[in-house]
Amino acid sequence: MNQIDLNGHVAVVTGGAQGIGRAVVERFVASGAKVEIWDLDGDLAQEAADDIGGAVTGRQVDVTDWQSVETAARDTEARLGPVDILVTSAGIAGPNTKTWDYPLADWHRVFRINVDGTFHCCRALIPSMVRQGYGRIVTVASIAGKEGNPNASAYSASKAAVIALTKSLGKELAGQDIAVNTITPAAARTRIFDQMTEEHINFMLSKIPRARFVETREIAAMIAWLASAENSFTTGAVFDLSGGRATY
Repeated sequence: MNQIDLNGHVAVVTGGAQGIGRAVVERFVASGAKVEIWDLDGDLAQEAADDIGGAVTGRQVDVTDWQSVETAARDTEARLGPVDILVTSAGIAGPNTKTWDYPLADWHRVFRINVDGTFHCCRALIPSMVRQGYGRIVTVASIAGKEGNPNASAYSASKAAVIALTKSLGKELAGQDIAVNTITPAAARTRIFDQMTEEHINFMLSKIPRARFVETREIAAMIAWLASAENSFTTGAVFDLSGGRATY
């Protein structure tokens, strides 16, 4: 594992209790950062923090609720100091069905978590980064946001929105040492697979030239570099982790 220097930095990782988010927390801690996990399941967030050890804390945060996010941002910075790294990995897949049959409630829930949640966290923490004159934000999108997966229209559209939001933020903050980038991984075998049909899982695997799913540690490795001071120029960019699937 290459050593990434995050000593002296304070990071928030949403959805950090499991899956991609947890792998990111583990990599950040190994790199010297203080990390707070924001997760809808507060008990699981604290359990993950205790298990990982080091400078990690966990708290219950509903990223769809602006008040919950705003309060968490204020409390986190009061305890740990100004947050200068944000990774937005909280997200859901939603059901696999045709667009014209997609349940309205599920459509709105996917967008509230994947898009509104990302926006809320950026809105809450960017002002502090602006005051510091430094920050690193990595949003977690998906290859589905670039290509559009059949029978996953809400997920695909929401991740496309995350990509566009990231590009907008990158341009808005380009005049400062605040980098905002997104990653577009292929599927990783995490609990999000529990929300998908076996047919859809097999479809995703069939599209990956490497013929395997990405591992969470591989995603965390790229995010760690994007969150470091070494990433001093690139912003508003999309980083592919699709195993050769992406065509642009």
